Amino acid sequence: MSPFLLLWLVSYYVGTLGTHTEIKRVAEEKVTLPCHHQLGLQEKDTLDIEWLLTDNEGKQKVVITYSSRHVYNNLTEEQNGRVAFASNFLAGDASLQIEPLKPSDEGQYTCKVKNSGRYVWNYVILKVLVRPSKPKCELEGELTEGSDLTLQCESSSGTKPIVYYWQRVREKEGEDEHLPPKSRIDYNNPGRVLLQNLTMASSGLYRCTAGNEAGKESCVVRVTVQYVQSIGTVAGAVTGIVAGALLIFLLVWLLIRRKDKERYEEERPNEIREDAEAPKARLVKPSSSSSGSQSSHSGSSSTRSTANSASRSQRTLSTDAAPQPGIATQPYSLLGSDMRGSEPKRVHHATLTKAETTSSMIPSQSGAFQTV
Repeated sequence: MSPFLLLWLVSYYVGTLGTHTEIKRVAEEKVTLPCHHQLGLQEKDTLDIEWLLTDNEGKQKVVITYSSRHVYNNLTEEQNGRVAFASNFLAGDASLQIEPLKPSDEGQYTCKVKNSGRYVWNYVILKVLVRPSKPKCELEGELTEGSDLTLQCESSSGTKPIVYYWQRVREKEGEDEHLPPKSRIDYNNPGRVLLQNLTMASSGLYRCTAGNEAGKESCVVRVTVQYVQSIGTVAGAVTGIVAGALLIFLLVWLLIRRKDKERYEEERPNEIREDAEAPKARLVKPSSSSSGSQSSHSGSSSTRSTANSASRSQRTLSTDAAPQPGIATQPYSLLGSDMRGSEPKRVHHATLTKAETTSSMIPSQSGAFQTV
């Protein structure tokens, strides 16, 4: 018997070893694991199909089976309701369908088909890819001109390896999408980029993209470089502001003082001295003569002059004590030109009494002169 005939007989009675297939799918999608056979065409009642999963930790579990004309697809809690035969498994297509995919579905699947002592094995390695989570963009450093700034970008989840890529976002026509010339990428941590010696031209919007075989996600961050003045310039500005404030305060104070002085000078002439005494009336005494040869005419003139002076003094005192409308201007002429425009002065009671006493004495003297 030839070797080829012997190999065919062994394959017919013992079974067929299937091929190894590797499939990659993204999580949350649908996948179909292939498994084809020809063992159910003759005797369907004895057909037995079984799918096994060996996970990345080496643990094995049954996913779905067909036995004794029944399908059992709720054998595991994690895959309950998500697994089923993709086609007519009795006609020779025992492929497995999983929807939606989860990272826990990753591993090596084995399809076993048995019937009347014959069997077929098929192996499928399934890799579930997880898209990178949306990365978080951060800034480390000072946003001042001349300093260094680090751009940090990282995704919290996703199938390794994850590739990070930084670039500038074009906001205006003609802007460059490349990073500034003085930029360094940390190859040990590709999500970190160092911007050295910041300038005003470094300001702008930066995007970080995280990607793997499953897809891409990105985030953006804005860099605003601030201009810092020198210490001398800042000190000079502060000194100027303080000096200006002091000058304004001094001007306001001088203006207030000037207004107060003008107001005082305007009010001073209108002040009234209420405690001033009225001028005392002076009596003209008749001049005494040692010679007795004066004429009666001279004596009479002296007597009249004395009487008139006394009479005028009495009238002045009366006017000061009780001013009348008809003679209101008489006291002003007696007190002098300095008192014009002022109110009449008050005369004390003692002054009035003295004046009245003097005036009462004058007529008796006049009578004495007339008798002589």
